[in-house]
Amino acid sequence: MKQGWLTTPPLDNAVSGGWALARCAQGFLADDNGVLFPREWLKRQDLPYVAEHGLGQFDGEPVWLLELDAPADLPGCHWQGLRQFMLQADYPTFRMLSFAEQIGSWSAHHRFCGRCGARNQQVSGERCLRCPDCGLDSYARISPSMIVLVTRGDEILLARSPRFVPGMYSTLAGFVEPGESVEECVAREVREEVGLEVGNLQYLGSQGWPFPHSLMLGFHAEYLSGEITPQADEIEDARWFHYEQLPPLPMQRSIARYLIDLYLARRLGHPEPVLPR
Repeated sequence: MKQGWLTTPPLDNAVSGGWALARCAQGFLADDNGVLFPREWLKRQDLPYVAEHGLGQFDGEPVWLLELDAPADLPGCHWQGLRQFMLQADYPTFRMLSFAEQIGSWSAHHRFCGRCGARNQQVSGERCLRCPDCGLDSYARISPSMIVLVTRGDEILLARSPRFVPGMYSTLAGFVEPGESVEECVAREVREEVGLEVGNLQYLGSQGWPFPHSLMLGFHAEYLSGEITPQADEIEDARWFHYEQLPPLPMQRSIARYLIDLYLARRLGHPEPVLPR
């Protein structure tokens, strides 16, 4: 029976065998069989890998990540970005790659101590990089952020970022500031991005988002007052849409789409969707 992806405490790099992923700034190495390669075979290839991290288990088999400085050519293989996997891969594979992306990003950005500049060293049994000179620990981390669906009667507030694919609209989102609660972040971000005041917040769920290392905390909020005023350079367009006349929406696996689909299901008396985990 397949078990899918299971995050575990860091695996011992001294253990042999298992599977491995290869990652660099261009994405993950893949071939016709997928992204998992026999670990010992992959380590024998001429790959410029600078770090190895034990990630967890896929279908009960241990998986490591080889972090590369640059892409390398292997016969029959190609490099593919995480967003492509998000659209194409099965969800357990995307979850595995999502976790690997965040660990790889943390590793690449903390190779050197941020306090004294010495080369960091991996700590056995922890997702931690430690400075051998001053002792500063750098742990794998996440950035909390909120994402919110705002409604007004039969209407849903949706907006476009200049980075979106043409025609697509989504919910509002933003990072939590230091010293701020998530609820305060919701009110502030909505006010900053579209000039509206909201209330009656309801927490609906969370989702890890590896672009690059966010934890998205999802809310529903009700409109209180104000006129839509898009934030310059952040919001290309924002408007109210009747729930029966919606524009192209985010992909099904995203928490943004879950917030929209959940509202529609409750509004129309349909079965509620399940947030992918």
